[in-house]
Amino acid sequence: MDTDQDTTRNGPNPGQNTTGVRSMLDVLPVPSTTQPVSEPGKHEIATSLTEEPTLSHALATDDHEEKGSAQRDHDEEVLDLGWNEKKQEIAAPLVGGLQNEDLWLLVRRFNKQIYHVKEVTTAVPGDLDLNIADEEEFSPDKLRASIERLYMTVVVGLLAAVKHIVRLRSWRETRRTSCFCAAYFVAWVFDLIVPLLTLTLIILIVYPRSREVLFPPAPLALVDSSTGGVQKPKAGVLGSTDSSTGAPQNFKGEAVEQEASSFVNGFTSIVVTSATGKSPDSAPTEEGSPDDSVPDPTGVAVAAAEAKDISAGGKAGAKHDKTKVPVETAMWNKMRPIMHGIADVSDTWERFANALSPTPPFPKQVYRLRLAGLVAPIFLISLFVTSYMFMKGVTFGVGFGFFGDPIISRGLTWLNHTFPHWQKLLELRNTILKGVPTNAQLTITLLRIGEANKAPLPPPPSINEPPAEKPTHVTDAELRATGAEPPLNATDEELHEAMEHDPNTAHETDGSDIDAAKGSKHGKRGSRIVGFFKGTTKGAVKTVIGTDHARAKVGSHHAKNRLGAVTRPDISNVTGPIDFKARYKGQKGHVYITTKSTIPAVSFSTDQTIEKIGSQEREDLHPLWTIAINDIAELRKVGGYGWKAKIVVGWSLGREVADGLEITDRAGNTTRVTALPMRDELFNRLVAIGGQKWEACYCLLPQTTAVFAAAAAASAAGCADTCKSCGWYCNQGCDASLDLAECGRCLYCRRESSSCGFVDIGDTWTADPPSDALCDACDAGCWCHGDWYCADNATGPPPPSPPTTTRTGSAVLPVRTAGV
Repeated sequence: MDTDQDTTRNGPNPGQNTTGVRSMLDVLPVPSTTQPVSEPGKHEIATSLTEEPTLSHALATDDHEEKGSAQRDHDEEVLDLGWNEKKQEIAAPLVGGLQNEDLWLLVRRFNKQIYHVKEVTTAVPGDLDLNIADEEEFSPDKLRASIERLYMTVVVGLLAAVKHIVRLRSWRETRRTSCFCAAYFVAWVFDLIVPLLTLTLIILIVYPRSREVLFPPAPLALVDSSTGGVQKPKAGVLGSTDSSTGAPQNFKGEAVEQEASSFVNGFTSIVVTSATGKSPDSAPTEEGSPDDSVPDPTGVAVAAAEAKDISAGGKAGAKHDKTKVPVETAMWNKMRPIMHGIADVSDTWERFANALSPTPPFPKQVYRLRLAGLVAPIFLISLFVTSYMFMKGVTFGVGFGFFGDPIISRGLTWLNHTFPHWQKLLELRNTILKGVPTNAQLTITLLRIGEANKAPLPPPPSINEPPAEKPTHVTDAELRATGAEPPLNATDEELHEAMEHDPNTAHETDGSDIDAAKGSKHGKRGSRIVGFFKGTTKGAVKTVIGTDHARAKVGSHHAKNRLGAVTRPDISNVTGPIDFKARYKGQKGHVYITTKSTIPAVSFSTDQTIEKIGSQEREDLHPLWTIAINDIAELRKVGGYGWKAKIVVGWSLGREVADGLEITDRAGNTTRVTALPMRDELFNRLVAIGGQKWEACYCLLPQTTAVFAAAAAASAAGCADTCKSCGWYCNQGCDASLDLAECGRCLYCRRESSSCGFVDIGDTWTADPPSDALCDACDAGCWCHGDWYCADNATGPPPPSPPTTTRTGSAVLPVRTAGV
């Protein structure tokens, strides 16, 4: 590893003992490193997994006591553990101590959550990489993904807690509730409520078995939130035990994921319905399908809301409604911090869950001991502190916080001056939750285990058939009681009746008014109209696809990027774990990964023999390009089509759109491969195979150009030494022969944290698209790069200037990459 000086990792090493505690620093809630404050400019670049730049890399390369198929020794260059095989034919367990269903759940959600990663060269919080970028940009797609994740983690967890409380208060499980009641009032008599609660919390943290005794499990959908008794699941059958509806599923966790998606869709439907003023006395209307222009659905909803106001005699539009623009602007401006806040809440929830119930290869006891160690002093203090002393302390704190601003502000000023960025050291992920992963960080560690042992983890299997409408098998792990009481104090007949399928339950509502608001009736005529437009759109889409082939032959790079994006159902796209079908600049071929060579690399070849005999141990292949694994600095998933065109293709043709992947090396060169059916699987291999420390950007733009500033350039960038106030800005402009506003239709200058670069938006237009000639000229003659300027005697950045390596008063971050 290239470092300014060696660093010491205080993370646990579970291979040395059963608890994972190597030193007292593992248990204490202190940061593993003070580098962000003491050496903010220090950079580290690792070249392989074995250099262990983070705790995740170290755990992946460790010799684990409990091993799965992916952790055993073998003589193959790359061991195929069952890629694209059926569930029953895949070796189990793939990772020791973890069931395959749990592994696939993590990988499946990782694929939906992580779209864009960048290498970071500074110290990472909690000694774990793949944290969310501090300045991630907002997009509606990312907001939706954040809300879905919030539902799957926080909402479902809170719902389970509420139902446990309802079960206790209902007295249906008499013996358990009696024990809770007796313990509470005995503690109340002797003024030991706080010691009782803190001691119980310590036991729940340190001894997991106590959780099942005090709070016996029951399927979430089977518990009535009003009575605490048995209810028929909302789905009409108990097809899953971890979802709120009990919907059937083919694989563990699928029902919750579908619930999260349906939750967002349902909420959106209610909002749109409310905005458009749908009511029971409204006449039903049949709407056609989108035409070539593919109107923005959000614009349709807004237009419908304005039309509703006009029909009621109101005045719509910004000219009459002076609140429209400022309110919309304020709401959109607040979306970014709201989205980031939702992601932080989900991250913290996942970290606490993984601290209380660690998943291999993370240690079993160290996080529990740390949490219990924080609660133990409260337990001891509560034995001696009276209620009077407690209230005196609380009221003093309130008064000091209200009237002590002069002292507090001066103290914060001194801290900020003496210890810049001290707040980062006090973050939960650096102290209490140090070394505790989020689910994404856990997943990348598991993926790295496979890569470290040259046995890439196979992707989650898929089943095309819908799940059967039948009850799932319920074991003691999902439904049990404490002592001799029956589960939920229900008879076997009551439980059996509640679990059996009832097709009417899912459609039951609380009244006719809900039926009228929820229902959507088009009738036969409406269905025929929709079918007509679907057929028309299908023909138009096929024409556009055929036109792309002609445009690609005459050199249109946008058309080349779309070739093969709409997959044919009669051709198998199953590939991996070494070779992956793809296109490069429209040419058919394979992306393949070589790890046996001196320098592991990813390459692309148009040799058609790869499909038959593979690419292993072949010296006759002549790749069009090769990128060393250790030189990869950024990976970004990109769309085969824009999001609206993707909707039209999927609706009219009923076929999958194969997306692409952009790879950026440390020199800033970007390579895009398209028509990549197994994009997620290739992305997962590349993100886990090297020694890079990643930062998750969550950027879901359909078409992008990569942005990267090399660590050496970043460390050297800045103003002259004589400058006191150095500013950073996004320097953009075009040659004199080009107009920046017109080129803005082809290229969008996007800023991310301390770098910026172009995003290609030329082929996202659905009406009046810019010509390829204009976009090519703009790509060659415009610039977008990070730049520094000295603000001592200036009120703002200097006039835009193209990239240069000349260093005068400011240095340039050379982040723009040519050739989309």
